[in-house]
Amino acid sequence: MDKASILLVEDEPFLAKVIKDSLEQQHYAVTHAADGRKAYSLFLNQHFTLCIVDVMLPHTDGFTLVKQIRAFGSQVPVLFLTARTATADVIEGYQSGGNDYLKKPFSLEELFLRVKELLKRNADSQQPIIAQLSIGKYRFVLHKQTLQMQSGEEIKLSYRETQLLKLLYDHKNALLERKQALITLWGDDSFFNTRTMDVFITKLRKHLKDDPTVEIINIRGIGYKLIC
Repeated sequence: MDKASILLVEDEPFLAKVIKDSLEQQHYAVTHAADGRKAYSLFLNQHFTLCIVDVMLPHTDGFTLVKQIRAFGSQVPVLFLTARTATADVIEGYQSGGNDYLKKPFSLEELFLRVKELLKRNADSQQPIIAQLSIGKYRFVLHKQTLQMQSGEEIKLSYRETQLLKLLYDHKNALLERKQALITLWGDDSFFNTRTMDVFITKLRKHLKDDPTVEIINIRGIGYKLIC
């Protein structure tokens, strides 16, 4: 069985090392990020089966990070770590998309139990779903990252092309705001990321060019529309 892959987001170096080393001794694969911005970048580019997220983080706090993860559509289980014990904070953690909440200080044994239970609960809830979406004459097969044409020909998409096309599809025939797309997929709306997204939009247009009923329209300065 493959190791569970855990994203650990904790800015306190000593605690992060203790947690990472201890989980690895339990045969988990652990990737560490010290701030929310880096964590979101890792999340977009790697597959994780569980996230352990401190609430108080530099750049992007834990609650905001998990809201971004949920906005992307991921149902990966999230365990919050926090020294904040107010009921309102606990409620906010769950409302932002957290699955469990572990208050500091905690024992490693309790952490292991929470991690094991979340992974088991998530595995039990998984169904073998193969997502195929219709875009004009194309079939968009998410798990294969392909566009399939009626002729049987397949166009292979990159991971980021797949993410962007799915986001456009979720807003098909309606406006997808540029800023929303940038925050969801890249974590911020900097000029560099804006230019990068434009490149991916151009690539998607080329992939879809053989069906004239499908179009990605640029609403200048505002966003895009996938017409299909």
